[in-house]
Amino acid sequence: MFKPAELFDLTQTGHAAIFDGCQFAWDALKKIEPYLAQVPRQNPPRRFPGASIGDRVVIGEGTIVEPGAMIKGPAIIGKNCQIRHNAYLRENVILGDGCVVGNSSELKNSLLFNGVQAPHFNYIGDSILGHQAHLGAGVKISNFKLFPGNIFVEIDGAPFDTGLRKFGALLGDGAEAGCNAVLNPGSILGRGAVVYPNVFWRGILPANTIVKNKAQIEVVVKRPRES
Repeated sequence: MFKPAELFDLTQTGHAAIFDGCQFAWDALKKIEPYLAQVPRQNPPRRFPGASIGDRVVIGEGTIVEPGAMIKGPAIIGKNCQIRHNAYLRENVILGDGCVVGNSSELKNSLLFNGVQAPHFNYIGDSILGHQAHLGAGVKISNFKLFPGNIFVEIDGAPFDTGLRKFGALLGDGAEAGCNAVLNPGSILGRGAVVYPNVFWRGILPANTIVKNKAQIEVVVKRPRES
């Protein structure tokens, strides 16, 4: 579940070359910056009044960038995407076709396959989201642990050094995280996996499984207050 093809349909991105030679899918995170270094400087598009767009940003046909959005670049934005008001795309971001980045969502050093949605108050740092992965409102992908050292994942029951100081998450094709969930550094969600709302998750979630809280909820009869 760590190889690129085990998590992602590589035909659902125009940038599959980033994964060439990658033994583990997270190895591609180190290749995003040099890949985007090839993006030429150009005049910022003028068809997006009110948006702030850097001079090393390529935007595909049919994409909408709403006023108040900022794309610093370098970045490649696919076709028919929606970059909504107050979205913030920092350095080294790649979006596939048909992606949505919404209000107050922030991305950096990340690759999103076709059809990914991050529409409300999301943070995506040093992460790869597969085809049609979806984040609910307020989902945060944490990419930096509090203590010194690289981020480890567990392979065959033993900790494995990814060689990355910053590593958010890998979401396989169709994976989803519900509202206000937090994916801690080094999280890996298999294809079709689901993280329920308000879950704080770290580790490996196999394909087509669900993780959810079992918090007890109490329902009581409403009574008038005594004076």
